[in-house]
Amino acid sequence: MGLKVVLNEASIDTINFYHTTVTDEGTKKQLQKIIFDFKVSSSMYHDITVLLYKNDFEVKVPEENLTFHATIHNYSTSITDLYAENEVGDFHLELIEKVL
Repeated sequence: MGLKVVLNEASIDTINFYHTTVTDEGTKKQLQKIIFDFKVSSSMYHDITVLLYKNDFEVKVPEENLTFHATIHNYSTSITDLYAENEVGDFHLELIEKVL
């Protein structure tokens, strides 16, 4: 397993966690960006999709000492309907710090 990422108080166990910074073209400010994969079971599907649709996150990665506000930069999933019992999907999420 990778690190734990907390999005708006929801804890997610990550796979393939990566942290970098990128430069905002408009402000030239350095922004935090995290990229990670995670598994979502059919029992978690509704809660995770509701969380992601908000697209406004307080991000905490305690093991990396990171805290910032972010939005989705890129997102994908291996399955779009996890309502079937005992199914598991692979989610990929890229979050970028919001320019405040």
